[in-house]
Amino acid sequence: MSGTLGYVETQRVVLASEGDPLVLRGGGRLDHVEVAYETYGELSPARDNAVFVCHALTGDANAAGMHVGAKKRGWWDNFIGPGKPVDTDRFFVVSANLLGGCSGTTGPLSVDPATGSPYFLDFPLLHVSDLVQVHRRLLRHLGVERLYAGVGGSLGGMQVLQWAIDAPDELDRAVVVAASSRLTPENIAFSAVAREAIMADPDFHGGRYVEHGVTPRRGQKVARMMAHITYVSGQALEAKFGHRRDSTGDDWTLAPDYAVEHYLQHQGETFLDRFDALSYLYLTRLLDYFDPFADPGTAAALASTATRFQVTSFDSDWRFDTAQSERMVERLRACGVDVDFAELASPHGHDSFLLTPPGYHERVAAFLR
Repeated sequence: MSGTLGYVETQRVVLASEGDPLVLRGGGRLDHVEVAYETYGELSPARDNAVFVCHALTGDANAAGMHVGAKKRGWWDNFIGPGKPVDTDRFFVVSANLLGGCSGTTGPLSVDPATGSPYFLDFPLLHVSDLVQVHRRLLRHLGVERLYAGVGGSLGGMQVLQWAIDAPDELDRAVVVAASSRLTPENIAFSAVAREAIMADPDFHGGRYVEHGVTPRRGQKVARMMAHITYVSGQALEAKFGHRRDSTGDDWTLAPDYAVEHYLQHQGETFLDRFDALSYLYLTRLLDYFDPFADPGTAAALASTATRFQVTSFDSDWRFDTAQSERMVERLRACGVDVDFAELASPHGHDSFLLTPPGYHERVAAFLR
C-alpha cells in the first residue's frame, strides 16, 4: 500500500569555500556554495539504497512531504513516499535545489563574498555539469559514494543524463522522463522570448532590481504565462476550459475574458511569489546550451558505464516531444548503453511527468525494483 510522508524540513549545507572552490565548466569559480536539500527514508548500513531526485526548471528541494504551515505538498509527492515508485520504505531519497536556483541554493541573488553584494548578472553562466558537480558534493557530504538511481523529469532528466556522462561509475540506474539531449530551435525560441520579456521590463534595471526595491513582475509574468502554455496540451486546455467566457452576449473587452485567459493570469501571478527572474534567465539559458552528445568525450565516458537507462516520453508532450527522447535513446545505444524506452499515452502534455498517466508510475516502479 502506498502512503504519504509527514512533515519534512529543508536542510542547508555549505559545499564550496575559498579553500575548496567550485570550479565551473565555463572556467569560472564560486568560492561559496550553499545548498538547500531534503532527505526521505533511511540510508542502509551498506549505503547502497540512495536515490537522487533532480528537479525541473522551477522546482525546489521540497519534492515530497509537507512543510509545517505550507498549503501544498512537495512537487512530486505522488511519486515519492512509502509504497510509491520512489519508495521511501526502501530508498534513501535526496532532493536538492539546484545551483543557480532561488530556493536556498546559491544563485544570482546570493552574496558574492568578493564584493559583499549580490552577484546579479555577474553570476557566472552555468552548464548542467556544474549542477551535477554540486549534487555529487552533496552526496559525499551525506556519505554516499554510489547511487542506486538518479531520477528526473525535464531539466531533471538532463541532469541525470549528464551525471552518467560525468561519473560513469556512480549510478546503477538512470530514470529520464520527458527530457531532451538537445533543445529544438522551437524550444530555444520560446526561452528567448521569455528572457526578452523579463529583461525589457522597465523594472529590470540591468538585473539589479532588488537595489531599487522592485522586481520585473510584468515581464516575468508574461514569461511564465507563455511557458505554461508549452507545458500543457491542446487537448488538456480544451477539456478544462473549452470556449467558456466570463462575459455574455455581444459584450467585448480587451481584458481577460475567456476561462483559459484567467487560468494563465493565475499561473503568471502565483509564479511571481515563488521564483526569481534572474534564476529564470540563467536556468533557461543553461537548457539552451545543453548538447552532451556533441562533446567528443561523451562516447568514451558512456562506453565505460554500466548504468542502465529508462527513458520515457509522452505522446501529447510537444515541448520535449518523443522525437527528442528517441534521439537521446539512439545516441545512448550507439555508445553501448542499456536503454529501456517507451512512449506513453497521456492527455496532459509536458506536465505528464508530474502527474499519474496510466502505466507511468508502474513503469518506473518496475525499473527501480
